[in-house]
Amino acid sequence: MTSKKKALGRGLDAILQSPETDITSRDISGDYVAGAVAEIEIGKIEANPFQPRTDFEAESMEELARSIGEQGIIQPLTVRKAGFDRYQLIAGERRLKASKMAGLSTVPCYIRVANDEQMLELALIENIHRKDLNAIEIGISYQRLIEELNLTQEEVSKKVGKDRATISNYIRLLKLPVEVQYALRNDQISMGHARTLIGISDEEKQLKTLLKIVEKGLSVREAEKLAREIQAEPAVKEPALSSLPEHLQEAGLKLHEKIGAAVSIKSNTKGAGSLVIKFGSGNELERILKLLNES
Repeated sequence: MTSKKKALGRGLDAILQSPETDITSRDISGDYVAGAVAEIEIGKIEANPFQPRTDFEAESMEELARSIGEQGIIQPLTVRKAGFDRYQLIAGERRLKASKMAGLSTVPCYIRVANDEQMLELALIENIHRKDLNAIEIGISYQRLIEELNLTQEEVSKKVGKDRATISNYIRLLKLPVEVQYALRNDQISMGHARTLIGISDEEKQLKTLLKIVEKGLSVREAEKLAREIQAEPAVKEPALSSLPEHLQEAGLKLHEKIGAAVSIKSNTKGAGSLVIKFGSGNELERILKLLNES
């Protein structure tokens, strides 16, 4: 009889220590109850794999770290169980990063139960409402809610408390050329400017308008007027392109291999043309420029 009880105990321990155990009302470390706020060691908290945020401004993070160092964390982080004595972040990545910078060893956390679908939804919606994302990241967040949770724009609008037109406008930003998205992410243009550029059907005209908006610091109203003017311009017939000499094709291929980015070389019959290097983010642009400057 005694041996049976011991065997049962070992079986129960195995269940409680399983990473799959995420529905118990009591924390499987034996210390905390789900739904309570507890001090948890930072080293036991894993990053949220569904975090939509990609940019964390260094100066802003340093300010938050100083504030946390002086006053502590006012709003607890939100975590879920990820296994025996392990937790996974649901919301509060800025606070977690800043706490590490401030040298904290523990942070207050609200413990809750959430499956992967809820994790994604909570992370996206929490960040959207805290204005922690730029316009492009918000658009990506809405798109992920639609694609990964199989929601309609109408259902997303209800979940985040925004009208459907707003959801649609943010998602449309993702169809803009990468140059426009970069300018928007880096505050060179506003959401209003971007919406103006969306209305221009031709990509080259979009980029031409973008350049003038940034160079002249145009307001949204001025940008709208400029967009109408550029839209009305007749299409310019480009000189016929000539095939690139073999040595230039090889040079383009070598450049592509060196910088790890798409390279496009075009030349017309008069020898004029363009060399275009495409990049997907500000960090990638800085990396490419650094490689080119080292040449």
